[in-house]
Amino acid sequence: MSKNKTDIGRRQFFKTGAIAIGSLAIVGAASNYLKANKKNNIPDTNTLRPPGAIDEETFVSECIKCGLCVQICPIQAIKLADIDAGLDYGTPYIEVRSQACDFSCDSLQCVETCPTAVLDFQQFKREGEKAIEKYDKEMAGKQMDKNYNPFKVQIIAMKEHVKMGVAKLNTSTCLAYQGKGFSGTVRDAGFDGVNRSPYTTDRKATPVVDKKYSSDICDICVKECPIGEKAIVMEVQTDGTKKPKVLDGCTGCGVCVMVCPTEEPSIIVEPIKA
Repeated sequence: MSKNKTDIGRRQFFKTGAIAIGSLAIVGAASNYLKANKKNNIPDTNTLRPPGAIDEETFVSECIKCGLCVQICPIQAIKLADIDAGLDYGTPYIEVRSQACDFSCDSLQCVETCPTAVLDFQQFKREGEKAIEKYDKEMAGKQMDKNYNPFKVQIIAMKEHVKMGVAKLNTSTCLAYQGKGFSGTVRDAGFDGVNRSPYTTDRKATPVVDKKYSSDICDICVKECPIGEKAIVMEVQTDGTKKPKVLDGCTGCGVCVMVCPTEEPSIIVEPIKA
């Protein structure tokens, strides 16, 4: 081998080595940056993982940040964490005050589309199948309900099985606990959140700012809950007044937080820690 070729080979070796070392340094610095900037608020009382999320540590390590759950959500409730979220960067979350999960997709599409099962669909599939089996047994020997829709029975059971978090009331600011009612729209005109109200025949979610309320005692969180009386009710007190009460059936969907009319929501959702 000639001296020139040897010199070129050496220069190329050192150049390649320098690039490799530099790349490793960048990766290390990025890793340290992500660790140093690891937020403690994903998920927190304002941000939740989508339905079906497995335990947080495994979720963060196994989520491939593909964004399919974001793309398929019809109400754009799911976001991807920014770089300042540290190691959670690129993972999906829901900020319920901005846009809650109202289950208006009627099929838990975000969970079903997850390619790595960090959003576990199998648990919901099993619940849906059990609900149909239970209904069929109850109706055995009886006249079948002519309005029976197996898909509807299935999706109700699947929704009720969701546990993203649990709603908690702030009784010191809740209007109902102050004996106050509410009239008007719950959010400012610029708010772009949507939900499908359970007391309407709407097939799709509609803007929250288009809904007007008028009640002597505020009960909007109860009216708009997509799960209904299994999750939250207006409970009669000993003095005859009614106040909201969160029940075990709460899924943590966050609709109550989104529609709460007080400036700082008087109800939050605490995430479930698997």
